[in-house]
Amino acid sequence: MNKINIELITGIFVIIGIACFTWLAVSVAGATFTEQPGYSLSARFTSISGLRDGAIVEGAGVRIGTVTAIDFDPDAFEAIVHLRINEGVPIQEDAIASIRTQGIIGEKYINIVPGGFDELLTEGMEIYETESSISLEELVSRYIFSSDD
Repeated sequence: MNKINIELITGIFVIIGIACFTWLAVSVAGATFTEQPGYSLSARFTSISGLRDGAIVEGAGVRIGTVTAIDFDPDAFEAIVHLRINEGVPIQEDAIASIRTQGIIGEKYINIVPGGFDELLTEGMEIYETESSISLEELVSRYIFSSDD
């Protein structure tokens, strides 16, 4: 084989290898390039410490959506978290959204606990019952500086 053919074949294998690695990285990360069919909700929190765009939304330990955006309401001094819930996942009107941490120092995510009402939230509605993020530093500070009189 001449030199150009060997270089061409090597280049093709390198390109195929890079494409396979990219596909593997994207599939392991769970990223998608298209928006999942579903509906948008929002929730207000007094503290979302560590929560980021793209964080997962779980219900009963199963991924049911993602955080699409985070805004700040300067009047109420609250964070407004916008959620995209997968199609076919019902969220009751009295559901509770809480910010949790995976492990001790892991990523923050939103956990949805179902309510008991029959009415369901629909596109653009808000989850009113929320539990804000717990700061590990704040807990340690309270423990260290608490007085045991």
